[in-house]
Amino acid sequence: MTSGEQSRVNILGVGVSALSMQSAIEQSEALLDRGGSGYICVTGVHGIMEAQAGEEFRGILNRSFLTTPDGMPTVWLGRLHGFKDMTRVYGPDYMENVCQRSVSRGYRHFLYGGKEGVAEELRSELTRRFPGLEIVGTYTPPFRPLNSDEEEQLRAQLEAARVDIFWCGLSTPKQEKFMAAYTSRLPVKLMVGVGAAFDLLSGNLDEAPDWMKSAGLQWLYRLIKEPRRLWRRYLYNNPRFIWLTMLQLSGLKRFSI
Repeated sequence: MTSGEQSRVNILGVGVSALSMQSAIEQSEALLDRGGSGYICVTGVHGIMEAQAGEEFRGILNRSFLTTPDGMPTVWLGRLHGFKDMTRVYGPDYMENVCQRSVSRGYRHFLYGGKEGVAEELRSELTRRFPGLEIVGTYTPPFRPLNSDEEEQLRAQLEAARVDIFWCGLSTPKQEKFMAAYTSRLPVKLMVGVGAAFDLLSGNLDEAPDWMKSAGLQWLYRLIKEPRRLWRRYLYNNPRFIWLTMLQLSGLKRFSI
């Protein structure tokens, strides 16, 4: 795995890459063009709070090629630490940008994750929007770790398809753990964990209005849409994130990367 050279902001012990959408795309293309390998974690408050549970997941985020600022709170904290050009690198937007540029650059894509049929719906939508885009395979995994036969089947499929970018839509922290375990075992160059992008870009989930995204309120929109699934994540994690961030900024608690 190749580590990104981008500076990182220490947010509660997670090194979030201090970059913009443009620099995230440029670094991704540089890795692909030189034949490197690595994984990208698209990480907001949810991922940072998952990392508070132990060293293992925090290490996965910190060993990534890039850990992009998926939510506005990570961007605000980055700017507070002096990275004035830092902007949000939101998973669905990053995926759209990379797919658009791939038409001329010839990158080959694979979609891994989602509920039954979602990856195929996403392939149809992306190839409709970006004519010439090469999505050379999809795979809907079971809701458990792959067994040896399934792993071999996936490896053979990827090898035959000559995949450059492997999009992983399993949600956090499952997708990050998968990428860390398989980035050196599967024949792909770049893995990217984009979670809900599969449902959002395929049209199976409504996107928040732009003003809510800019205001850092996308979590509220998603909570209203999926209260039973997401209430614990947001109503527990968000206040705890604010409290721990205040402790870090005041120097009362230290977090090491």
